[in-house]
Amino acid sequence: MRAVSALWTSAAIAAATGGTASADFAVSGVAFDSREIGAGDLFMAMPGTEHDGHRFVDGAFAKGAAGAIVSQPVAHPHILVADTAAALNALGVASRERSKARVAGVTGSVGKTGTKEALAAALSRTPDVRVHRSVKSYNNHTGVPLSLARMPADSDYAVFEMGMNHAGEIAALTRLVRPHVAVVTAVAAVHLEFFDSVEGIADAKAEIFEGLEPGGIAVIPFDSPYRDRLIAAAKPHAAHILTFGSGAGADVRARDVIDNGDSSTVTAALPGVELCLTIGQPGAHWVSNGLAVLAAVHALGADLGVAALALADLESLPGRGARHNIRVGSGAALVLDESYNANPTSMRATLAVLARENGRKVVVLGAMGELGAESDALHAGLADDVMTAGAEIALLVGRGMAPLAAALEGRTEVRHVTDAAAADAALATLIAPGDAILVKGSNSVGLSALVASLKSRTA
Repeated sequence: MRAVSALWTSAAIAAATGGTASADFAVSGVAFDSREIGAGDLFMAMPGTEHDGHRFVDGAFAKGAAGAIVSQPVAHPHILVADTAAALNALGVASRERSKARVAGVTGSVGKTGTKEALAAALSRTPDVRVHRSVKSYNNHTGVPLSLARMPADSDYAVFEMGMNHAGEIAALTRLVRPHVAVVTAVAAVHLEFFDSVEGIADAKAEIFEGLEPGGIAVIPFDSPYRDRLIAAAKPHAAHILTFGSGAGADVRARDVIDNGDSSTVTAALPGVELCLTIGQPGAHWVSNGLAVLAAVHALGADLGVAALALADLESLPGRGARHNIRVGSGAALVLDESYNANPTSMRATLAVLARENGRKVVVLGAMGELGAESDALHAGLADDVMTAGAEIALLVGRGMAPLAAALEGRTEVRHVTDAAAADAALATLIAPGDAILVKGSNSVGLSALVASLKSRTA
């Protein structure tokens, strides 16, 4: 069993950030949200668009913070720096520099958080192996350096998620992470408000390869229409390229897939080995995610057999496929919680999962953001998928759902409301015992509050 040591000392923080320590201290964690501070943590007093983090320093120490990084002196142990955001970046860089971990980076239009979690679980399944991962969806210009800064120096593996909605963002993040293995889960029509084409999105996702360490491996979706574009982008940076998918020619290939309803049984062929495994989440999208995980595990040189066991035990994530039984009248109904985010590809994937559920199908779909000039067409284009899923009631939320409401008119029962609160009120009169209720929309619509309201009806 490994000895527990401090994550950072004040001297190490000062050296990494170029700051000045007011006192000697040691910390066991790092946070920039005072609500997340635990005993022994380092509080980053970050500048904000609405609130300056320095306002919350006293509260952070009241919750047990052991030190802080600040740009103005405070009456607590601290490191004084000129710019706290730059200091967080520097701390992330120093953490990566001192680490001997094998590092994987994950990006993609869909599936990146689930794949990141599944890969971390697969690596963690081996006894005495220490795996660090980015939590939640901490995948942007502050979340990635925070996740790096939190990495224990003696980690064996680390898995980091990287996201973007503009070109150039992943290029900056991947140079911080410096992955040995870089995974692209999928490329889809998201963030079209900021890109001229899906090809542009593929190019932005492919920026992850620019940070690969020497000898690094690129993991690319074989079945993607942008496969060759991704491969071309990876070649200047990757020593080796692994593809995953169902098509003949994929390096990590699903030769046979049996849909079990709530899971899939997959026979997967990898270089030099064949595995029969269960992927413990439903849907073709999770088969793809599972193949990406196997490819990354193979690329990292970790244990594939142990990884297969971990994939069988996958649990759903809140907002990303979690299932809840709720009380409705004298009976119960099933809620499929996909409320965290949505784009046309993920909408279709989860509607396909709903189609296999028993009972009357109810969909609560929120508007999808950042689709630009294609927004109306992409929303309306979901109508056939809603009908194929067998939805008898479609409760549509947000102004952006008007085109889908029009496309479904006369095909099924449609209600179109303005916001999540109105949807919650309407749903109370629509659902019945035995229903299967899918809740999915962009995070900005706030359907997580509707799910919380439904979960309060304990079955």
